[in-house]
Amino acid sequence: MIRIALDAMGGDHAPSSPVAGAAAALADLADDVAIQLVGPAEAVHREIASQGCASERLEVVDAPEVIGMGEKPLQALRSKRRSSIQVGLELQREGRSQAFISAGNTGAVMAASTLILRLFPGFERPAIGTPFPTADHIVLLIDGGANVDCSAQELVGFAHLGVIYARDGLGRPDPAVGLLNIGEEEEKGNAATREAHRLLKESGLKFIGNIEGRDIVPGRTAAGPFDVVVCDGFVGNVLLKFYESVAQLFKELVRRELGEVHAANEGLGRVVKRLDYAEYGGAPLLGVQGVSIICHGRSSPAAFRNAIRVAERAARNHLAQDMSREFAEGGRTA
Repeated sequence: MIRIALDAMGGDHAPSSPVAGAAAALADLADDVAIQLVGPAEAVHREIASQGCASERLEVVDAPEVIGMGEKPLQALRSKRRSSIQVGLELQREGRSQAFISAGNTGAVMAASTLILRLFPGFERPAIGTPFPTADHIVLLIDGGANVDCSAQELVGFAHLGVIYARDGLGRPDPAVGLLNIGEEEEKGNAATREAHRLLKESGLKFIGNIEGRDIVPGRTAAGPFDVVVCDGFVGNVLLKFYESVAQLFKELVRRELGEVHAANEGLGRVVKRLDYAEYGGAPLLGVQGVSIICHGRSSPAAFRNAIRVAERAARNHLAQDMSREFAEGGRTA
């Protein structure tokens, strides 16, 4: 049985959106998947009853405390040891679940995942791997915001993490890696990216070289398509936040220039849907010894449903075990 712990109190629309997303996911997933809704039991049971979505595969795990979005992560973790974030991750540490999902305080999820699940040997910090739509296929951008300053060795470590996730989580048998930079020439960039380029060439990974921002939308360069985009968290987060607005900008421009009828066009709706972050689920926190999925704070039921699919795929494909083998005895981080 695959058990996925879901923070029922995480996000701007909790507990209604997490509960609705869990119910929708169970309708799609195989019978060997169960979801543990983690939060104050009375409130979660009340929401399940309100939505009429009780199921044998929907379990409530009591966690009486909730960490707010504005709380300082470490201070909140120390003062709220029975929070939905900590209890949910402890289920995985105890072997009672195979994955954890939360749209709550990102800093608290990262800190708790690091403290409870621990990092793989060779890593000092986890990284956020964010699924990113392109014209061709979904790519994984890593890091999406966990580490604003990175060494060349850390960027290479991110590449290894991204390759394993692209293989197990995205189903890419031979993932290609590109290093996000300001030019395709290997001498371009700052000291960290230049050194990372050199190390990646010697890493044994399928490294296609530097890629530029303009290459991300088509999902390929002259050297071919790529599956993993490596960058530090500062650049990655700026890129993601910018891209979040593209779908709505596109729809608004069509409405303004062509009118409401065109804006409601079914084909345009499919395009906007393809650009919507909710369609790709949450972002895995990579480098921790387990499966921890971070969702957007504004996640809808659809976003939670898709995040559960991401977690189920990672658990079914033994992502954590594959990474453990990859990084055993010191880790392959350079």
